This record gives sequence, structure tokens and C-alpha cells, in this order.
Amino acid sequence: MNNNYEVVFIARPDAGDDIIKGIIQKAKDTVGSLNSQITKVEEWGKRKMVYPIRKYPDGYYVLLNISANPSACKEVERILRLNEDVIRYQTIKKIEIKNTKKAKNKKEAKESKEINQ
Repeated sequence: MNNNYEVVFIARPDAGDDIIKGIIQKAKDTVGSLNSQITKVEEWGKRKMVYPIRKYPDGYYVLLNISANPSACKEVERILRLNEDVIRYQTIKKIEIKNTKKAKNKKEAKESKEINQ
């Protein structure tokens, strides 16, 4: 069963463009080898952080949207944890919310029709 995940990682600001592309490629290869896929890659670029992390005031932000099983997501986290150029990472499981508002409105409309009849 594939779930949707968002993985955001912050790389060192002095890491070169080729290092960041290498991290992204390593994640793509790992996810691909585990029968999953990266649906979107957004490079947000270099941004100033609110507080320094490991004495770095800036960081290079990257967002990965992954459609994967939980084991593939854990493997991506392991790769990011072991990489010295990654300062911080966070993974969030995206939960699909069923549209209960429409169902609730239909139920209320049905009840009001029954009352009016």
C-alpha cells in the first residue's frame, strides 16, 4: 500500500549544487528501487533560518513529494540522516480527508425535505 509523504530537508548552505543534486538523485534511486516514486521535487533554494542549526545561519531547502510504502520512506530518512551535508530533515505523511462536508450537507438537505413534506 502506497502512502503519500512530504520530505523536507535542509542542506548546508556551502554545499555545492552538484552535492544537492546528488542527494536528490540518491533519494530518487532509493525510492525507485523499492517500487515507489518521487512525484515532485521542489528546490526552494537558500533561505535564512530562524535560529542557527549546527552553527549555520542559512540552509538550502528541498521538498520531495513521495508516493511510497513506509519502508521506502524510512530508507530515505536513513539516507538523509547519514549524509553529512544534510543539516535537518522532516517527513510528514499526507492524510487524504474524505469530503464529509458534502455528505453532511446532503444529509441536512434530505432531512429538511422530509420535514417540509
